[in-house]
Amino acid sequence: MKFSVWSDQEVKDLFQVVEKCKNVNRPLKEAFLEHGEIYHRKGNSVRNYYYHEVDNLEKDEKRRKRLQIDLSKHLKNKLVPFSKRQEEEFLQKIEEYKKQGMSVRSACIKLSGGDMTLMTRLQNKFQNLKKEKAKKDNIITFHKREKRLNMNDINSLFLGLVKLIKKMAQEEVEAKFKEEKETNEFLLKEAYNELNEKTKELKALKADYQILKSDNLKLKEKMNKLFQNKNERLKEKFNGLGGNVDKLKA
Repeated sequence: MKFSVWSDQEVKDLFQVVEKCKNVNRPLKEAFLEHGEIYHRKGNSVRNYYYHEVDNLEKDEKRRKRLQIDLSKHLKNKLVPFSKRQEEEFLQKIEEYKKQGMSVRSACIKLSGGDMTLMTRLQNKFQNLKKEKAKKDNIITFHKREKRLNMNDINSLFLGLVKLIKKMAQEEVEAKFKEEKETNEFLLKEAYNELNEKTKELKALKADYQILKSDNLKLKEKMNKLFQNKNERLKEKFNGLGGNVDKLKA
C-alpha cells in the first residue's frame, strides 16, 4: 500500500486527534475527517494510513519512541470469546435492564462503562444470541417479501394519477368559476344599486318638473288675467273719452 509522504509532525497530529476522539467516545471517522481537512487529505486515505502506521509502529520501537506515541491507546483490543456462562449472564442482565425500561443500546452502554467499541460489540453479541436462541426454540422469523410492481399495479397507479390530476383540474375550474360568479354578482348588485339611485333621482326630477309646470301654468293664467284687466281698463278709458267728444260737438 503506497502513501504520499507524511511528515513526523503530521503523523503525531493524527495520533493525537485520534486519542482525543477516543477520550470523549467520538467515532474515529470524525478524527480522520478533521485531520484530512487540516492537511488536505481524503478521510478514507487518512484512515488507511492510520491503521497501516499502527501496524508499522508496533514493529518499529525506535520510530515509536521518536514520535512519542503511546501505542497502547491505538492497538485494537483482542476480542476474548464469551463463555457459555458469560453469555447467559449477559442475556440475563440485558433482560433485567429492559424490564426497568431501558433500551438494549442503553443497557449495553451501561455494561460497557461508556466504551463505545465494547458497547457495539455487546450490542451485536446480544442480537446474535437472540437469533441463536430463536433457532433453538424453533421460532421462525418471517421477513417481508419485497413486493414488485406488475403491470396491473402500474396501470392502477397511472389511472389513480390521472384521476387525481382531473380532480385537481376540476377543483381549480370550480374555484375559478366560483370566484368569477361572486365577482359578477357583486358587480350586478352594484349596478342594481346604482340604477335604483338613478331611478330615485329621475322621480325627484319629474316631481320637480310637475311642480315647475304647475307654477308656470298659474303664472301664465295670472298674466293673462292681468292683461285682460288692463285691456278692459283701457277700453273703459277710451270709451269715456269718446263720450266727452260727442258732448263737445253738440
